[in-house]
Amino acid sequence: MDDQLEGTAQQLRSVARAKDRLQGLLTAVLAIGGDLDLPAVLFRIVTTAMDLAGARYGALGVLAPSGDHLEQFITAGLTDEERAALGGIDFPHGRGVLGHLIHHPEPLRVDDIPSHPASVGFPPGHPPMRTLLGVAVTVRGEIYGDLYLSERRDGRPFDEDDEEVVRALAGAAGIAIENARLFGYMRDSAEQFQRLLLPTLPDLAPFSAAAVYRTAAEPASVGGDWYDAVVLPDRACAAVIGDVVGHDLHAAAAMAQARNMLRALLYARWTPPSSVLTQLDHTVHAITDLPVTTACLARIEPAAHGWTLHWSTAGHLPPLVLGPDGHTRFLYAEPGIPLGVDPDLDRPDHTHPLPSGATVVLFSDGLVEHPDHPIDDRLNALADLAAAHAHQPLDDLVRTLADHHPSDGHDDMAILAIRTPTQD
Repeated sequence: MDDQLEGTAQQLRSVARAKDRLQGLLTAVLAIGGDLDLPAVLFRIVTTAMDLAGARYGALGVLAPSGDHLEQFITAGLTDEERAALGGIDFPHGRGVLGHLIHHPEPLRVDDIPSHPASVGFPPGHPPMRTLLGVAVTVRGEIYGDLYLSERRDGRPFDEDDEEVVRALAGAAGIAIENARLFGYMRDSAEQFQRLLLPTLPDLAPFSAAAVYRTAAEPASVGGDWYDAVVLPDRACAAVIGDVVGHDLHAAAAMAQARNMLRALLYARWTPPSSVLTQLDHTVHAITDLPVTTACLARIEPAAHGWTLHWSTAGHLPPLVLGPDGHTRFLYAEPGIPLGVDPDLDRPDHTHPLPSGATVVLFSDGLVEHPDHPIDDRLNALADLAAAHAHQPLDDLVRTLADHHPSDGHDDMAILAIRTPTQD
């Protein structure tokens, strides 16, 4: 009777362990599917496999296109001291026992790595490892790489249960990798499409200019941010930044239409900026279904002593002016209403003197909007960032503002900077 009870208890414990492991596997599958950044997905696969099998070390080797060696090796579990000891040692490319799995992709369990016929030893500084569990990871029927685990924390060799759960994880990993690769392709395609719609800035001499555009973090999220700048026949430099509401192909197409119309209007109606925006509003209202759009249109005009910034906005954020001494100032003024609301409502014009060597920065709200911070706080952060880098070349300045933006990064962003020349 005691033996029967003990056998029953053992079976119940096995069932409970299997249930816990199954639940852990399901949780793990959901976890690795939650990331869409490929490096994050690969690292999550390794650490999840380590948790499921109770392994101290884990790695995922990504196969080269030729399929005969590893071109990438993601590791987890190494301490800082162990990583330091391996400093200067190249990552494994698939020789020895690791290479055995490449050429024989069936699951591999090794109880003593040094005794395996394919073993070639470890490089100097490598932590001692005795046991190994290796499983191939496939994507669309092709082997993407190999998942390796070493050293169960309880000191025992890997068993059939470990192999089974890690094989199941590897199957789900293939789907997660494919999703991340598709996300990356869609994101890159969206960014390339958006860049094709945006202009390459022409020669604005005697002014200097630079612009940068960054896509939103969402996949395939083409947006409506746009910019343009031209030197007009009256020697003024016209610059515009705009943002069409929405993140889809319709917003991108509307953005391209508005930009093209505005450039034509700039040459036909040189000034003031408010009348150009009003005419643009009437035009797009009559011939297209442009969504609500914010914009800031500025003219940098020659003056007796330096330059004058003459601008009008349609519900857009104010221009930021960087003086040649590094002083920053937002030009707060009545913003006017966005395009696409009521083309018959007037928009105000504003002017501000500019010295030689001043920089006017126009930007979309994606650069500063953050749900956890007031907009004034983010604008102040942008002004501080710009002041710290005001003397950089314009290309470096706009990249710095985009790289260290004070927003949450969930919206596309455009930045256009114009610097006034030194006037004789």
